[in-house]
Amino acid sequence: MEQSENALTWDAETAAEYDTPGEGMFAPERLGPTVERLAALAGGGAALEFAVGTGRVAIPLAERGVPVTGIELSEAMLARLREKADETALPVTVGDMATTRVPGDFTLVYLVYNTIGNLLEQDEQVECFRNAARHLRPGGRFVVELGVPDLRRLSPGQEGALFAAEDGYIGLDTYDVARQHLVSHHFRFGEGREARLLRSRHRYVWPAELDLMARLAGFVLESRHADWDGAAFTSESRSHVSVYRLPETG
Repeated sequence: MEQSENALTWDAETAAEYDTPGEGMFAPERLGPTVERLAALAGGGAALEFAVGTGRVAIPLAERGVPVTGIELSEAMLARLREKADETALPVTVGDMATTRVPGDFTLVYLVYNTIGNLLEQDEQVECFRNAARHLRPGGRFVVELGVPDLRRLSPGQEGALFAAEDGYIGLDTYDVARQHLVSHHFRFGEGREARLLRSRHRYVWPAELDLMARLAGFVLESRHADWDGAAFTSESRSHVSVYRLPETG
């Protein structure tokens, strides 16, 4: 499954630099609404995070009172998580999010920060939805946070687009439109000539395609917003938080 070249991206070096407390995706104004919304969607039950990483969301969600279990492919990322939470506080199984099963009775499974794109084939992404369904009780929810492909920035014949330009950092995406693949290139540099490059490959997914994957796994779309605060999703939205629900039995 996602044990491809992408697995090599999340190595010890990346894991050591991943956490940025109070800044970026760890900023309270970003993380706070995420945790509050997920806690509400769990509805008093337990949650399972696919690709739990270093615990950015799982740890504060558990501290919020929601029992959280994780699945994580990268042992380096898991080692970083274990510096902050032990197995009793946050049990994690090493494995891929499309096939790995864990024990438990869950009302919520969630995937944040574009992680489903780490699965590089459509069939793998479909299996991810099916794996979520296998872990949920009837009426349970699967939440996916994902960017909207921004192909409108590409001029005819252009294969890449800049998405960030800051002091010491440049971000560039290159696209393989035929395969729905993109490679994110992250360049970090200082005053000298040396620069560091991190690249990660993803399969981008359109919202309508995501909805069809959900239907194949037995879900219905419950809601879609542009962010965790509940802003309306429009044609100009750069990302979405989609909530899928399994029908109740009986």
